[in-house]
Amino acid sequence: MTLAEEFRSRNFSIYGQWTGVLCIFLCLALGIANIFTVHVVRIVFAVLCIVSAFLILFIEVPFLLRICPTSGKFDDFIRRFTTVWMRALVYTILSAIQWASLCAGASSLIAAAVFLIIAAVFYALAGLRHQEFISSKTLGGQGIVQMIV
Repeated sequence: MTLAEEFRSRNFSIYGQWTGVLCIFLCLALGIANIFTVHVVRIVFAVLCIVSAFLILFIEVPFLLRICPTSGKFDDFIRRFTTVWMRALVYTILSAIQWASLCAGASSLIAAAVFLIIAAVFYALAGLRHQEFISSKTLGGQGIVQMIV
């Protein structure tokens, strides 16, 4: 299945996964951009945004669990997020953390919060439509993993 066919499949979990990939880049860039401020609370939220980026990276790109040296506990933790409902939950929590950054004043971290909640909505829509999670082959789904093994 090509990337275009994946998007035409109308499976919201694919949309959620690709929005999650966008969130990786956004959280990393905005976290780094906001770390250079004098407001201590905003620095804490910027660090949390960077940590969120790496967490999402391992959740959305399952291929990395095979090639990166991680602990068994971390692997077990990441493997909990295999259903669309669990992914919707984790994105909602990460978005809520970034929305809480408003207590330090308005900043660009709000953009990360918006995109994280959009990913959560896509996964929730997949759950409501009873669509199972389908990993994109481009991001390390069944196609790439089989080629490596």
